[in-house]
Amino acid sequence: MRISTHPQAMGMALGLIGVTIFGATLPMTHIALGGFSPFFITFGRAVIASTAAGLTLLLLGKRWPKGQGAMLLGAGICVVYGFPIFSSIAMQTIPASHGGVILGLLPLLTSIFAAAVDGERPGPAFWAYGVAGAALVVFFSVRESGFHLQLGDVWLFLAAVTASLGYVLSAKVSRIIPGWEVISWALVITSPLSLAATLAAMTNGIDAPTNAELGALSYLGLMSMFGGFVFWNAGLALGGIGRVAQVQLLQTFVTLAVSAVLLGEVISPATVAFAVAVAVIVWLGRKARVA
Repeated sequence: MRISTHPQAMGMALGLIGVTIFGATLPMTHIALGGFSPFFITFGRAVIASTAAGLTLLLLGKRWPKGQGAMLLGAGICVVYGFPIFSSIAMQTIPASHGGVILGLLPLLTSIFAAAVDGERPGPAFWAYGVAGAALVVFFSVRESGFHLQLGDVWLFLAAVTASLGYVLSAKVSRIIPGWEVISWALVITSPLSLAATLAAMTNGIDAPTNAELGALSYLGLMSMFGGFVFWNAGLALGGIGRVAQVQLLQTFVTLAVSAVLLGEVISPATVAFAVAVAVIVWLGRKARVA
């Protein structure tokens, strides 16, 4: 492998690890909803993640990155609150596997925000692959739902929009400080609101959770909200936001697999075929030009 392509390859690898962690988010949210309200899940997972992030920063003696407050706050609002609340509401009405397919729009949305906010200029081939991958995922979604748009789909679209913008803001800061510090500081700066909202939601937001539901909430906090972003932010910064974002097309199929194992949802042969097609598009798109 040529040295010049090494950062891209490493970025893709780190992004894939992050995507694998994120892929279990919707199934875990579906499980957690059995014992917690959407609002408690949103803020409770943030408190769990903030605690882990704050302790990590403290133990390693990290100092606040001057001049990055606005960017970190914006990223925090998007990924700490925006995506979790919208996706939690959506999981009340649609299956996790279906939701995972809708989130296949994330890569295209992230590329759009990367062009608008970060100044990336993907070439025509890149956009063609990105649109093709998103079109495959959307077609799969409407095919599975009998070609009917559901309210949960709208909530998930809003979740995808906020997550995509948060990814781009996080990646911009990840070029200055390590990716794990970016999500850590974003969690810390939003922690006062997270704690206050969690305490307020405790009154009617907890319904005798089982061990599985407690475990799901812990996963959402420690992995979906914290651990996954350590790899994802680093991958976006290293390999290019638009290019690495295409790896997230595969998150749909990670979600489907986890949903089948944890929730008993069925994976059809057509799903496998779509997975292979999307994987091919991701592989081709990684070589397309991005300025």
